[in-house]
Amino acid sequence: MPVPSPMIAAAALGVLGAIVGSFIAALVIRWPQDRSVVRGRSACDACGRTLTALDLVPLVSALLLRGRCRSCGAQIDPLHWRIEACGLAIGIAAGLVAPGQAALWGAAFGWMLLALAALDLVAFWLPDRLTLLLALGGAAGGFAGLAPGGLDRMIGGVAGFALLWAIAAGYRRIRGHDGMGGGDPKLFGAIGLWLGWQMLPAVLLIASMVGLGAVLTMRVGGKPVTGQTAMPFGALLAIAAYPAWLFMIASGG
Repeated sequence: MPVPSPMIAAAALGVLGAIVGSFIAALVIRWPQDRSVVRGRSACDACGRTLTALDLVPLVSALLLRGRCRSCGAQIDPLHWRIEACGLAIGIAAGLVAPGQAALWGAAFGWMLLALAALDLVAFWLPDRLTLLLALGGAAGGFAGLAPGGLDRMIGGVAGFALLWAIAAGYRRIRGHDGMGGGDPKLFGAIGLWLGWQMLPAVLLIASMVGLGAVLTMRVGGKPVTGQTAMPFGALLAIAAYPAWLFMIASGG
């Protein structure tokens, strides 16, 4: 079976990513509110009108309707088009960088990270079910023969979880209170199952640098930042992990 060119694969995965992003956006908005993601029709939050297919075309509807409801003109949560755009970008990047089935696996990795990052940003929540799905996907990729090898993935899973668990336990012992959410070590372990142990230091460094940049931005903007200010570290890990995967694949890892 012929392998599609990178441009065709990138375009196809980009379109699929926008569609997946639409589902992720609904998940991120509804799940923390204990609303079903699969049951019930989408509706305008302002007027309650049930949205039609014309209102729900990923990215296109937001562009044509300028992010507003056709009936009442109320602004639709921009989280929808932002997550759809991220899903599009993830799919395109995977198609351009990875060959064959690895592109689909990589895109799936990115989309799951997108869901986890968005949930952590919106609700400071890393659902165990979604983290477990990410971990199972990483283990399955090793069995499917994708790089890195299965042993590197298993070591990465154990090392990723153990490292952040030890840091969190040490912080709790020294400071007397939690400084890291319980979902962060699980997420880092799941990331290790995708990237292998060699990439974990780079992911942790990038996540920390992005977090430092966010803190500096808040300080410059006049927002008070203290030792008690919550930071969605899981989102930072997810944001760092996908570029790390792209680099690993592009460099022949």
